Amino acid sequence: MEIKTARRGPQGKESSVFDRLGAGRGGHLNNSSNKICKFWLSGRCLKNPCRFAHSETPDVATIHRPRQTPYYPHSSNALVSNTWRRAPRISQNVQEKVVNHKSCENVPGKSESDLEDIKKKSPEGSSECSVVENDSNLENVVEEKPLEHVPKKTAERVCEFWVQGTCVYGDQCPYLHSWFRGDKFKRLAELQGHNKAVNGIALPLRCNKLCSGSSDGTIRLWDCHTGQCANVINLGGEVGSVCSEGPWLFVGMPNVVKVWNTESGAEYSLNGPVGQVNALESVYNLLFAGVEDGVILAWKGTYETNLTFQLAATLKGHTHGITSLVVGGGNRLYSGSKDHTIRVWDHENWQCIMTLNGHDDVVKSLMCWDKYLLSGSLDCTIKVWASTDDGSLEVIYTHSEEQGIIALAGMTDPDVKPILYCSCSDKSVHLYELPIFTDRGRLFSKQEVQTLQIGPGGLFFTGDQTGLLTVYTWVAD
Repeated sequence: MEIKTARRGPQGKESSVFDRLGAGRGGHLNNSSNKICKFWLSGRCLKNPCRFAHSETPDVATIHRPRQTPYYPHSSNALVSNTWRRAPRISQNVQEKVVNHKSCENVPGKSESDLEDIKKKSPEGSSECSVVENDSNLENVVEEKPLEHVPKKTAERVCEFWVQGTCVYGDQCPYLHSWFRGDKFKRLAELQGHNKAVNGIALPLRCNKLCSGSSDGTIRLWDCHTGQCANVINLGGEVGSVCSEGPWLFVGMPNVVKVWNTESGAEYSLNGPVGQVNALESVYNLLFAGVEDGVILAWKGTYETNLTFQLAATLKGHTHGITSLVVGGGNRLYSGSKDHTIRVWDHENWQCIMTLNGHDDVVKSLMCWDKYLLSGSLDCTIKVWASTDDGSLEVIYTHSEEQGIIALAGMTDPDVKPILYCSCSDKSVHLYELPIFTDRGRLFSKQEVQTLQIGPGGLFFTGDQTGLLTVYTWVAD
């Protein structure tokens, strides 16, 4: 739902908050006052008529001009209960390659009674149905509100003059004088050292070090107590991805996966990839690597003192490079690709059981949350997928942004409310409270945030294209 601002109309035409009485062209009153109404600048003036001008003079406009596009993102679906509503299937592009299951026992989060309720609530042949899930994290009943009850938002962008230390407007500046906006969290530290994009962040178990990998060809280990860089490992090649399992650290590079034991210092190399390893995922005794050639390699091993890995499978199906991997839903592995598809693999028999074609651009990030799969794409959408009665996955909610989605992550805030982090190509990270994507804040950066990582005790981390690693934390009341 698009929220239109009253500041400016299309084609750059100016319009005031109210139709001014006696106003001339451009919204100026025919009096001696040439002052601009500061409340009008922030979209909050309630006076009609107002003795100050409701238009910007050329001098003011060239110094600080608020953005002309609406800040509020919009979603294509509306929430009508305590969960997402199934999206209308209006396009044949949203199809799933389904493996039929004999019973609904394989459908996560849905019993036969739930499915019968869905059928009863939906009219015959209807393209939409409301689904009510018993989800402890999403049990807030929400009512639809008409458009007039949605608060208007002012333009949100960090003031470039404030960044340079030259802004003269102070509190009157319509732009932000802060690198974040929101309540109940704060910025703890900036870890500087990388000189190219940070592509992965990991927190190995029983280790007081934070690990980051970068396109500058290094792994940096940061002391979690002091924030100082404790060690730099020069690898001689671009780091495309990082993950950890127990004390083991895995680093994806061109044509190889490097492995370190952070306790013993042991180092290994897993050969087999052809091209850059852009995605890594480890679970139990399995390690998955997504490669630029569209192949996923799977190794079986042990993470105990003596590491032994054997290549277990080579998963082929994607036609372009792998961008994201995540394990969820029992024995399922989900892979996102530059070919705009999501594939679902059974990592017990190594077969592709489903192909999801809901996105129109590169699928950059995947995340499993409870019974749902969330996918973010450069097509500017986040899609929520849920199981159907035949075991397939379908889109039940689509959230749209103004810019492409780069990374997703999720955690709960101090009030145990589910929070989604969404990094966009507008150099910011949006914070949303699920399930209806309620705005909870925004993090800003000088360049795009490439990676997000959730830590213990309310900590979360961002790594951007400049090489900056930033630490945030939630603050309890």
